[in-house]
Amino acid sequence: ARVGADRAAEVVALLAEDTAAGPGDDLTAAWRRLRAGADPGATARWRSEVRRLRAALPDAQSRRPDRGRPPLASDATAGGPGRARSAGDPARAGDAGRLTDDLAAGLLVGLAHPERLARVRRPGGSAYLMSGGTAAELAPGSGLAGADWLAVAVADRSPGAPTARVRLATPLDEATAREAGGPLLRTEREVGWAGEDVVAREVLRLGAIELVERPIARPDPAEVAGALLTGLRRTGLSLLTWTPAARALRERLAFCRQSLGGDWPDVGDEALLADAPAWLGPELARARRRADLARLDVAGALRRLLPWALAARLDEVAPERIAVPSGSRIRLDYADPAAPVLAVKLQETFGWREAPRIADGRVPVLLHLLSPAGRPVAVTADLASFWRTGYPQVRGELRGRYPRHPWPEDPTTAPPTRHATPRRR
Repeated sequence: ARVGADRAAEVVALLAEDTAAGPGDDLTAAWRRLRAGADPGATARWRSEVRRLRAALPDAQSRRPDRGRPPLASDATAGGPGRARSAGDPARAGDAGRLTDDLAAGLLVGLAHPERLARVRRPGGSAYLMSGGTAAELAPGSGLAGADWLAVAVADRSPGAPTARVRLATPLDEATAREAGGPLLRTEREVGWAGEDVVAREVLRLGAIELVERPIARPDPAEVAGALLTGLRRTGLSLLTWTPAARALRERLAFCRQSLGGDWPDVGDEALLADAPAWLGPELARARRRADLARLDVAGALRRLLPWALAARLDEVAPERIAVPSGSRIRLDYADPAAPVLAVKLQETFGWREAPRIADGRVPVLLHLLSPAGRPVAVTADLASFWRTGYPQVRGELRGRYPRHPWPEDPTTAPPTRHATPRRR
C-alpha cells in the first residue's frame, strides 16, 4: 500500500523495457520523463508494458485504481508526478503512509537488488559502497551526487576496474534502505585489533555497510587476548617493553640455542610471535588494551619457555657474569650469540692462561682487554697467544702512559689487581 500496485508496475516496466534510456542516471527523472511523454515512442512502449503488468495481477479486473496514484502520461498531461528529487520529501497529501516517488522507486529497486543498496562514503561525495561490498562511483556531474543513500538499478564495472560505475539509480533514506534490505541486516559483536589497539564494539550492518556501532563495555577477556595476540603478531615484538634484563635474558637464550641446540627454545622474532600464547598467556589474559602490553614483565614471561631442567642449567652454561682473577664479577655481553664478549681491564686478568669457556666448555669467551682508562687495547679469544705475542707490544706502549699500574713481564704469574699503585708522598 505504501507504493501501490500501479506505481510498482510503472517502475518495473521502466526497468524491464529499457525505456529509461536518456540523459542522466536518475531513475526517478526517467520515470518523470515517461509520464510527461517527453519521448512519445518510449512512453507508448512503457505504457503498454505497464498495462500488461497490471492485467497480470489476479484482481486486476475488480480492484480500484490506487488511491492517489500519479496519472499515466496518457491519462493527463498536467499535474504529473510532482517533485521526486529528494529522498526526504514528505509523503503525498492525503496519503500519510505512502512514499514519495523517489522512495517508492528506491524501495522497489532495493527489494529487487538488495546487494545494490549504497551509502555515500563521504558526505556530499560521489563515491559509494554497496551493501554487497562493491565500491561504486557516480559519473562526473551526476545530479545524484551527495545523496546519502542510493538504490542502484544498473551498474557495470570494466575488467580490472576497482569500482563500478552507476548507470541508473534513485535516492532513498536509511529507513527505506533498511526496509528493502531487511535480509541483509545483522548485528555482530566484534573484538579485534584495529587502529593500533583493541576495539570492542557491537555493529549493526546492512550487508557490507556499517549503520550503527556502540562500544562493548565488558568484552570477553578471551576475545581481548585474541585481539592483543593479533596486534602483537601484526605489529611485532616492539609492542613489548624490552628492559635491559629482558633483552639480556633473550640474548642468553639465543646463545644457548645456537651453541647447545637440543631443547633450548628458539627466541627469534618469528618463533616468539608464533609461541606467544605459551609464554605470554597469563599476561595476555589480564591485559585489556595495547598500553597493558608495554607494562608486561617480559623477562619473567620468557622464563616460561624453559623446562625446569634447562632453567636449572641456564646460569651454568650461559652465566650472566664471570669472576675474573681480580675478584670482580663482570657481566657478559651475549648480543652476538656466536661470540659472547667479556670487556675487562687487562690488569684484572693477570694469572689467567686461557680465556674462560662457557656452554659446557664449547665456546671461548671473546675478551675485550681494556686499558686502565677503559679503552680497548686488544680483542682475543686466545689469551695464551696474546700473552706471548700481543702483550709485549701493548706493555711497551702503555706502561709509560700508565706508570701507576703494573705491567709485569710475565702476566700469567703476576697478581691481578683492580687498583692503581698509590702515589708516593
